[in-house]
Amino acid sequence: MPSQGGKATVRFGDDAVCLISAVPNQGFTVRTSRTEAQTLTVTFSASRHRSEITATIQSQNRADVREVSW
Repeated sequence: MPSQGGKATVRFGDDAVCLISAVPNQGFTVRTSRTEAQTLTVTFSASRHRSEITATIQSQNRADVREVSW
C-alpha cells in the first residue's frame, strides 16, 4: 500500500494482519502499532506530514490510507 510517506506491505490471514515490510520515503520515519491481532497501523512521519495506513480484518479485509499535512 503506497502513501506519500512510504510503502507498507501487509498480509491478511484468517484471523490476523501481519506486517511484511514498511519502507519510509526520504525524510520520513516509520512506526507501527497494533491494537489487536485484527488491526495493524503503520505511520510514516515527517516534520509537516503524516501518512497512516491501517489494515483491518473485519467481515472483509480492508486497508485505508489517511494523509495529514500541516
